[in-house]
Amino acid sequence: MKKGLVPVAGCDEAGRGPLAGPVVAAAVILDPDRIPRGLNDSKKLPAAAREKLYDAICATAEVAVAIASCARIDRDNILQASLWALARAVQALPVRPGLVFVDGRDRIAVPCECRTIVRGDALVCSIAAASIVAKVTRDRLMVRLGAAHPGYGFERHMGYAVPAHAEALQRLGPTVHHRRSFSPVARAYGDNLTDADIAEARLPL
Repeated sequence: MKKGLVPVAGCDEAGRGPLAGPVVAAAVILDPDRIPRGLNDSKKLPAAAREKLYDAICATAEVAVAIASCARIDRDNILQASLWALARAVQALPVRPGLVFVDGRDRIAVPCECRTIVRGDALVCSIAAASIVAKVTRDRLMVRLGAAHPGYGFERHMGYAVPAHAEALQRLGPTVHHRRSFSPVARAYGDNLTDADIAEARLPL
């Protein structure tokens, strides 16, 4: 801030590891005078605390969210899809930041100063806020996908590769919201469905 790199934004994503659902990225510019208490890495917070902080962040900060669909993940790979979503979230902020902190090691393509911080969601308030927004947004989306596709348990495991999800994949087969490029899903598809079939069936998220 002393160097004139203001406002400062933080960005983070949720959903790199799951077998189903999109990657959700968030960017947050906190109001220095109204920083919500209790910010932390979203993975270290219980669901109720995340929900409460999500409301506080949205009420006091500039917030933007971007989503990378399964189609983009399968086309570009999970890393590139995540970096794309992070950049889109920053670009969607209503205020252009002078500096963006990114969780992890990879820079993103944004028209401002960009700095990476390993484990930034536990070290930088704005990244922690972004991690909470991304996690809550994605969890809510997965609950909706669970209602649309009963039997898979998306509302419980959020698409991650838990035993119950593996059993549902074997029993019910994959949905259009599964990531074809992830090996457990590719095995579930077998050789009966082509890439063209999947591209035609999949709806953007």
